[in-house]
Amino acid sequence: MSMQIGIVGKPNVGKSTFFNAATDAHAEIANYPFTTIDANRGVMYVGKPCPCKHFNVKCTPHNSKCIDGTRFVPIEAIDVAGLVPDAFKGRGLGNKFLDDLRQADALIHIVDASGCTDKEGNPCKNKEYDPMNDVIFLEREITYWLNGIIKKNWDNISRKCRLENKKIDKMLCEQLTGLGITEERINKVIRLLNLDIDKHSEWADGDLLNFSNELRKLSKPMLIAFNKIDKAQENVISKIDQIKKRGYIVIPASAESELALANAKKNNLIKYRSGDDNFSLLDESKLTEKQKSALDFIKKNVLEQYGSTGIQKSIEEAVRMLNLIVVYPVEDETHLTDKEGRVLPDAYFMKKGSTAKDLAYKVHTDLGDHFIRAVDAKTHRTIGADHELQDGDVIKILSDK
Repeated sequence: MSMQIGIVGKPNVGKSTFFNAATDAHAEIANYPFTTIDANRGVMYVGKPCPCKHFNVKCTPHNSKCIDGTRFVPIEAIDVAGLVPDAFKGRGLGNKFLDDLRQADALIHIVDASGCTDKEGNPCKNKEYDPMNDVIFLEREITYWLNGIIKKNWDNISRKCRLENKKIDKMLCEQLTGLGITEERINKVIRLLNLDIDKHSEWADGDLLNFSNELRKLSKPMLIAFNKIDKAQENVISKIDQIKKRGYIVIPASAESELALANAKKNNLIKYRSGDDNFSLLDESKLTEKQKSALDFIKKNVLEQYGSTGIQKSIEEAVRMLNLIVVYPVEDETHLTDKEGRVLPDAYFMKKGSTAKDLAYKVHTDLGDHFIRAVDAKTHRTIGADHELQDGDVIKILSDK
């Protein structure tokens, strides 16, 4: 899985709880800063309509899972160390955080909606901290981090452009390629800010900072998971509206509630699927009074108020933000199987606009190198290397090897 979503935010906002609720992995949960020191990795799943219904077959998934016609497609999650102000200068675990951040294609920023953690991630009283501060603070940290990378070698890059007659966009792309930043995005920002690409030596510090800020928005798209919503202030809706005005998708969330429901499901106490707006009791006689009270609280204060715990919705919105489609490669387009006879075995995320040849490379380098043509299993039409794939396509790749 090449696509990765970073779970980010300051300490003690529920990042590890969110991570545990969203994945099959387990991270330590504790009420103090820097619990998560090394990046934890896990797998999250995004629900998509499975082609098994279209073809009226029983699928045998290999790299994903299918439940009642919904294919849950995997995407990697990274839960990184909590961030504190001035991390870009190396404060706290800033260097570790930012190094892990390089790998993320999109970010889910966990913000404490209750206002009960200060800027350092320590508990504070009376819900006195404004969650908006966290949004602004993370923007600043990532922008200044990018700006530091660009400015570090700016004079050398600028000089090399002149001596070797190279364009600044190509040189910047070479410097930033390890961050997943493309030349196309660099050019988009240059045009947006109306910077003169041929007079880059005249770009001022303010130009570079603005460039870094806009590049952050494009290269590390971010949504806000407004966590601990069940403990939030009364004016939570106005807080959400304020954050939305900064251009963010904001999802009300309760990671603790999702984790509690997941545990109840594992113990066969309730019937529940992540993302649902309700759950049903399987055997009320097995529940203690404390468990009944906790489940009733979640139902009234989270599910009925906000429609879900927000965890699955955050994952799916992050994938939508990345503009991804899901494609199903097969070796036999008639029986929809791979070489081992598994029906619709694999589901891959691909960038919207990807081609049949891109899919071939995704499956295996040799398939891409020796690509001849492909077949659309739904239409049985032969398609070429440049054919643009659509969400839900089932494709057979033919090669000369």
